[in-house]
Amino acid sequence: MTVPRIRTLRWTERHGTADVVAASLNPGCLAERLVPNVNHRLSVLAAVAEIWVEHALFFGEVHVTDDLTAVAVGLHRLRPLPPPASYPQRLAAAAGPYLRRFLTLDSVLDTCRPADPHHHLAVLASPPDDQRGLDEAMLRHYLTRIDRTDLPAWAEVTVRNRDLFTRHGYRPQADIRLPDGPTLLGMHRPAAGSRRWPANPTPDRRQPSPPPPTAAVNPR
Repeated sequence: MTVPRIRTLRWTERHGTADVVAASLNPGCLAERLVPNVNHRLSVLAAVAEIWVEHALFFGEVHVTDDLTAVAVGLHRLRPLPPPASYPQRLAAAAGPYLRRFLTLDSVLDTCRPADPHHHLAVLASPPDDQRGLDEAMLRHYLTRIDRTDLPAWAEVTVRNRDLFTRHGYRPQADIRLPDGPTLLGMHRPAAGSRRWPANPTPDRRQPSPPPPTAAVNPR
C-alpha cells in the first residue's frame, strides 16, 4: 500500500497530532501505567502529548504524513534543553490526578538519556491497526534527515518495537524499568560517519529538559 507524503507539521495542526500520539499509545501497557482509568486515558495522553509536540516545534522537528495519521517527534539535544514553557503548571493541568505517574516517568527516562549531543526520537506514532508500514516509513524519513548532521541518535522503545529499530541501526543500550510498569529499551544509533557512542552514557545534570512522558515509541 502507498504511504502518504511525509512533511513537516504545521503549527495549526499540533492539536490533531497530539490526538494521533494518544491513540497510538492508548492500546499499550505504558498508557495503562500512566493513566489507569480508561475513561480518562485518551484525553490525558493527548493533553500531555501536545506539550511535547509544541516543544519539539521549537527545539527539534515534527514530521507527519499528509493525511495526519502518523507522526515522528524528534528533539535536537545538541545541548541541555530547557523544559517546555511553564512545564510544571502545564503538566499538572494536563495530567490531573495522574501527575505523579508522569513525573516518575520523567525521572526514570532522565537517568538513562545520554549526555553527549544527539538526536532524540521522542515519539513515533501510527494507528494501532496500521497495515501500510507507516512506522517504518516515518523512521526511515527521520533517519535520512538526521544522518546529515553526523550525530548519534537515541530512542526509548518497547520490546515489541525492538526489531524495527534494530533494522535501522539502533542497538539496545539499557533496560528502562518503570516502577510497577513495563520495561522499555533505551536504544542508540551511532553517528552515520563515525559510529561513535559513549560506553556508559550519563545524563547532563546542569539544566536537563525532562524527557517526554509519551516518549515510548508506539507501545503496542
